[in-house]
Amino acid sequence: MTTAVKVRPDEATTRRDPKSFVAPEVWEREIKLLVRDYPFDTVMANRLFGQAIAYLITAMEKHGQQLEIGCGELVDIAVHAFILDTRNYREFCHQYFGGQFLEHIPEIDRKYDGSVQRTAEVIEANGFEIDWPLWEKDFAKCTPCHPGSNCH
Repeated sequence: MTTAVKVRPDEATTRRDPKSFVAPEVWEREIKLLVRDYPFDTVMANRLFGQAIAYLITAMEKHGQQLEIGCGELVDIAVHAFILDTRNYREFCHQYFGGQFLEHIPEIDRKYDGSVQRTAEVIEANGFEIDWPLWEKDFAKCTPCHPGSNCH
């Protein structure tokens, strides 16, 4: 069963912009790294990184709520690329996660429980626009986050 998250008309104009959470030079660097390491053009790299930032900010802001959120494999590519750029990821965490480091500790097996779709809905409810085709690709696979965790 799919639960649609409705956006009120007044919310449509106040959407949060993932680019506002990352310095322009860091954003450009991450796009270049994604294009260098994966078969993405800059349009796709921008889409993926934007969703990765929306996901990470939401994970930080919702931490401790036991939501078991986690992105699917496609968006996770951009999350991992950012994590591997450790200095920039560490500074991002420091700025938006109260000086802490948001750890990434996935389970080995994926859960197949609808958590990717729920994650996209939580991100959307948190004020970010969802690029649905990037999330829908992995709806059936779901996230490998450990049940009951604050996984990201």
